[in-house]
Amino acid sequence: MTETAQSSQAPTDTAPFRADHVGSLLRPPELLAAREQHAAGTLDDAGLRAAEDAAITDVVALQESVGLRSATDGEFRRTSWHMDFIYALGGITKTDGRVEVKMRNSSGENNFTSAGMAVDGRVHLAEPIFATAFDHLASQVTTATPKLTIPSPSMVYARGGRAVIDQDVYPGDDGVEAFWADLSAAYADQLSAVYERGCRYLQLDDTALAYLNDPNHRAELAAKGDDPQTQHLRYIRQINAAIADRPADLQVTTHMCRGNYRSSWAAEGGYDHVAEALFGELTVDGFFCEFDDERSGGFEPLRFVPPGKKVVLGLVTTKTGELEDAGELVQRIEQAAKYVPLEQLCLSPQCGFSSTVEGNALTVDDQKRKLELIVSVAEQVWGR
Repeated sequence: MTETAQSSQAPTDTAPFRADHVGSLLRPPELLAAREQHAAGTLDDAGLRAAEDAAITDVVALQESVGLRSATDGEFRRTSWHMDFIYALGGITKTDGRVEVKMRNSSGENNFTSAGMAVDGRVHLAEPIFATAFDHLASQVTTATPKLTIPSPSMVYARGGRAVIDQDVYPGDDGVEAFWADLSAAYADQLSAVYERGCRYLQLDDTALAYLNDPNHRAELAAKGDDPQTQHLRYIRQINAAIADRPADLQVTTHMCRGNYRSSWAAEGGYDHVAEALFGELTVDGFFCEFDDERSGGFEPLRFVPPGKKVVLGLVTTKTGELEDAGELVQRIEQAAKYVPLEQLCLSPQCGFSSTVEGNALTVDDQKRKLELIVSVAEQVWGR
């Protein structure tokens, strides 16, 4: 980055920040041990909560110490980045069925399996979700903005499709429309509830939009009876409905991921299929996009990003512990700036470090070095 280019870039005071991160962080061994003890019945709920509290105190301090201006609780109270939230929505029940997501990494297949779900009642917000978790996070930050991450509305449908929606509750085509209306209303209630508790930075995590860029996933969607050519428009419309009435000072971003489970992924392909509608119509304040390797495609789809919207370039992989070269990261930022102005860009890891409790194949020290690198490169490119 040239000196002139760097000096023209002012630091951003609103989220997403020049150096940011997606949300989940590696669980420390002490917390993993506490979860095992709790599952075995040798540690009570209060004991697990105390272990979580201690681990979150430490991980917030870590984020602030490396210079990040946002901090999460690492999603330390969750087993999964999305299902803990989805199961907490009114009208949705966890079932005994098993859902397998085909995933792979450089070594081969590494599939993810979880419990199923059923939409067996009208979807609603029974009570604010992750509210007390956010309260604790907010009590721990000293310099950083506390960020809450939740799955996007798209994920509730994408998890099982029409097949898991009870026809007696939501019958026929009109029922599908009613389901989507109820879902967006539940999310609007969630946003209002956490805003009242002080949340000013909320992230909607979404694999559904990114998966649609993969022809194999579009074929699977068609086999289920949905239209893969227009499904992203539905997702965009419902996210917009969910966030339409948010307060002006609540920054909302989305992270579009191709799968992240124990260093594996589920989809490949650039953002081309969804880019024009996604960047042009989705009314979030910023887009966290994966660009860590060739499976993520090039920067060309960013040409559809309108003025005023930020793009957080996920150039630092969380899939491995190998540390990226700072000079190469700067060069890639310059390449992205050919399609969207530099002042609209930020830098982050490509995904979370631990989207599920198991975590990716790298160490806590690897994680810290990557976060430090992101802060350092952001300072080099944009200044403080």
